Amino acid sequence: MFRIANDLALVQTVDFFTPIVDDPYDYGRIAALNSINDVWAMGGTPITALAITCFPKKGLDFSILRDIMRGGLDVLIAHGVALLGGHSVDDPQIMFGYAVTGTIHPDKIAVNAGARPGDAIILTKPIGTGVISTGIKFGKAGGETIQASLSTMLLAGNEAAGLMRTFGVKGATDITGFGLLGHALEMAEASRVTIEMSSSSIPLIGGALELAAQGLLTSGDKTNRQYVGEKALIKGAVGADLDKLLFDPQTAGGMLIAIRADRADEMLSRLREHYPDAAIVGRATEPGPHAIIVS
Repeated sequence: MFRIANDLALVQTVDFFTPIVDDPYDYGRIAALNSINDVWAMGGTPITALAITCFPKKGLDFSILRDIMRGGLDVLIAHGVALLGGHSVDDPQIMFGYAVTGTIHPDKIAVNAGARPGDAIILTKPIGTGVISTGIKFGKAGGETIQASLSTMLLAGNEAAGLMRTFGVKGATDITGFGLLGHALEMAEASRVTIEMSSSSIPLIGGALELAAQGLLTSGDKTNRQYVGEKALIKGAVGADLDKLLFDPQTAGGMLIAIRADRADEMLSRLREHYPDAAIVGRATEPGPHAIIVS
């Protein structure tokens, strides 16, 4: 955050990644939302963006890049974000995303250090996009599962950001590459709390659990486990396949929101008007031996 006036600050973020779906237009849309989500997760309003892309000069039709950028631009326009320019690099590995600038009131920013003991923890969207993208890669994901994952990734976080401002939320983060447990760990450690989660309350994208059972994991599964390490206690009641989804890297994932327990049900009801799978997945408690406990 960069304060430019008593009531105005800038927030900036950057993110880009390799294709996770086959359709270039959808890839561009997902990349745009994934980038903008970082601003929304702070309760901010995105206003401008710079495109960043890697694309080979030879070997691929430039219509692919055109469709990627068209998808991203459509999302930016839909959310009132001005595209100011960008930068491209000649590279055989396609990558795409944005650097995004947003505005926020400096006293109303939500950060991952804002959770307090007693807060309820809400997750706005289901998890499982990582294993489903691997399932797509190997031709193992069914049509309904692919569509469910696409719909999840394309569900924008702007409504959640607005509700965070309405309810005065101070603690939040978006769920992306570190997976649910990785980002929950960051919140727990930054806030100096323990986050206890109920595995039965965590929403999952339809078909993700079955793909996890087939071992269709991303490389992020191993690195996320290493990152979390022994700071998380996953109790025996959590099945092995669900355990995999807890570490599954997400793209354009939901928000993890800490809110006073006495306001959680009201906020959840409002969230479900836009995010039908939103759920209270746990609570923050006084810090203990583990930063995360899943039962």
